[in-house]
Amino acid sequence: MRAVYAESINPQDPLAGLVVGERPDPVAPEGWATVTVKAAALNHHDVWSLRGQGLKADALPMILGCDAAGLDEDGNEVVVHAVINDPAFTGADETTDPRRSLLSERYQGTFADTVVVPRRNLVPKPEGLSMVEAACLPTAWLTAYRMLFVRGAMRPGESVLVQGVGGGVSTALITLARAAGLRVYATSRSEAKQARALELGAHEVFGSGERLPVKVDAVMETVGQATWTHSIRALRPGGRIVIAGTTSGPKPDDAELTRIFFLQLSVIGSTMGTRDELDALVQMLHSTGTRPLVHAEMPLEQARDGFAQMVDGDHVGKIVFTL
Repeated sequence: MRAVYAESINPQDPLAGLVVGERPDPVAPEGWATVTVKAAALNHHDVWSLRGQGLKADALPMILGCDAAGLDEDGNEVVVHAVINDPAFTGADETTDPRRSLLSERYQGTFADTVVVPRRNLVPKPEGLSMVEAACLPTAWLTAYRMLFVRGAMRPGESVLVQGVGGGVSTALITLARAAGLRVYATSRSEAKQARALELGAHEVFGSGERLPVKVDAVMETVGQATWTHSIRALRPGGRIVIAGTTSGPKPDDAELTRIFFLQLSVIGSTMGTRDELDALVQMLHSTGTRPLVHAEMPLEQARDGFAQMVDGDHVGKIVFTL
């Protein structure tokens, strides 16, 4: 079958180990389902895998990709939940399983004609959501949904700052927050991305580090080191910061501990989301008409071009491969 996979790991030149070629058809173990992939979205996780972060050399060759929408064995349209749990895990929240993994870490990923996943990982896709739109949801959009509404516990009328407009998570945060009736502020170093944030629904946009006119109820943080001080100082007393990534680095120059305890701020970690949260996200999009922003759509055979755009970082929204 056609597939996009990591043949080797190269931290300095991630695309050096990327191959677009043929791989054996997967065989579904008992309790797993085979999905014919129709669309699969690219994430930063896929580039990090090629750099050796989360993907070990002894797991190669590894088909990349966490996100997919397609058809199950009975022809039902489905969205694939990318979190794979240890079979022995019995908790209610699969994201707390210490032995969980994402597709393309221990198990072959979604950038292929077919992928196999535990049957419980299939979420029905509504007719009104296209395959390309649905494929955007399982990683970036699910991460944003959990940050806002589960870990962040945000409610209509509250205010939120989204740091670093550009990638799939930040654009999802803006879109979902506006759809849920929040007051949305966003930052970016790029004037073009600031303009895009306004188009997505942000009420006001600012340059990175620029002082906001008000203190916000919550900050959604995926940048980390470069924006941490600004995020903490943007919060009202009793506010909360939800962190789900550190793309600029994990070690801020000043952790702002004095401000955190004196203003009684909450620092909340968030990782991916559960299968049921993905189902709720899909239903939210179906009922509200909200849709993911797609930066580029291309056939799987052109995956190298998509990866190059991801590495360059000059995009807003999702890059999706079609099959």
